[in-house]
Amino acid sequence: MKLILVTTTGARVFGALKGASDGGLFVPHSPSRFPGWDIEGEELDAELLRKYIYGGHVAEYMEELIDDDEEKYRTLFQNYIADEIDAEGVEDIYTEAFEKIREDPTFVPTEKKFTKEQYAAESKKYRQTKLTREQRAERVAAKIAAFKEASA
Repeated sequence: MKLILVTTTGARVFGALKGASDGGLFVPHSPSRFPGWDIEGEELDAELLRKYIYGGHVAEYMEELIDDDEEKYRTLFQNYIADEIDAEGVEDIYTEAFEKIREDPTFVPTEKKFTKEQYAAESKKYRQTKLTREQRAERVAAKIAAFKEASA
C-alpha cells in the first residue's frame, strides 16, 4: 500500500519553511504555498502573511470566541488568561520572542522536572501486577465464601 501525503497551502510545515528561509537557510521553495498567496493575481499578500506570522489569526479567533462562546474561550485560552494576555497582546508575545531569538539564537534545553529514572519509577507505581494462578484461585474462593456468608 502506497501512502501519499498531500499538503495544503498555509499548512504549518510552510510556516516552518518560511521561518527557516527568513533565518538565512537556503531552502528551495515557492511563495505560492504561504498564507496570503493570491492564485489569480499570482502575488503574495505580505500583510496577510505578516498577520499569520505574528499570530493575528489567533487574536481574531480569541475575539470571536469572547463574543460567541465565553466558556469555550476560557477552556481553550486558559493559559493566556492566567498570564493576563488578551487578543491585543498576542502580537507582542511573538515580537518579544523574535527579539529574544535574534539576541541569542543558540538552543538552550529546558530543565527537566524528572530524570528518566524518576519518570520510570513514577509510572511503574500505578502499574498493576499480574496475579498468579494460585492468587486468582484464592481470590475467587474468598469471593465465593463472602457470597455464601452474605446469602446465609
